[in-house]
Amino acid sequence: MNQPFVIITLILIAVVVIFLFYYYSSKRVVLRTLGRLPFQRLGSLRTNAYSKIEGKALSIEEPLVAPLSGRECVFYQILIEKRVQRGKHSHWKTLVDEEKIQDFFIIQKGERCIVLPKTNPRNFIAHLDTDRTIRSGTFNDPTPEFMNVLNMFNIKSEGFFGFNKQLRYKEAIIEVGERITVAGKVKWMDLENNIADYSYSSIVSMFGDDGKNRLIITDSPKAFDGIKSLRYLDVNSSSRQKRLSS
Repeated sequence: MNQPFVIITLILIAVVVIFLFYYYSSKRVVLRTLGRLPFQRLGSLRTNAYSKIEGKALSIEEPLVAPLSGRECVFYQILIEKRVQRGKHSHWKTLVDEEKIQDFFIIQKGERCIVLPKTNPRNFIAHLDTDRTIRSGTFNDPTPEFMNVLNMFNIKSEGFFGFNKQLRYKEAIIEVGERITVAGKVKWMDLENNIADYSYSSIVSMFGDDGKNRLIITDSPKAFDGIKSLRYLDVNSSSRQKRLSS
């Protein structure tokens, strides 16, 4: 077989693989799906409609605590990896890949929505921007905070001869009070217990299924593209009300 032809074929295959990996990554899927939906105000959500909203995340009960930063949150993802050497080659081996999420509120101009993610079966897809990264290595001791996380997962920071292992940690969270974007199916729920500063007996919720209509959650600023149109509508609506009342 012609050698240049083989080389060109391998390059094309590599390009296609890279493109597919990029196109179907969680970040691209999330942003691409959200980009097809208009932003909605909470007061305009309709039952069973698949809708997109933005607002600040708020915990319903005791919030989660991010392992490294110690910040209160409603969702976190962490990744701990170790550098593994194989002859002349090396790669990062995953030691811990953990995420925790809870039901939470989204607050938008005083109105509330309950977001209902499930992990079994999983009814959501998410992309969180990385908030914290930290490394340790031969001449770089792990910080006390990093050591606490390693101890939490029974990971030794030193190798056989007492040298520091090459470890890295990534943490992504939705912090309490952080502005986020969520999309999902809409349903109104009756409240069994009262919610502080909320005087109604029912509340709007967002959920997903394990099929096509999954819940989408992200804190990426890129997801806010198009939010200006919603602000514009709010301003125009307020102006019209003022003119009518005058």
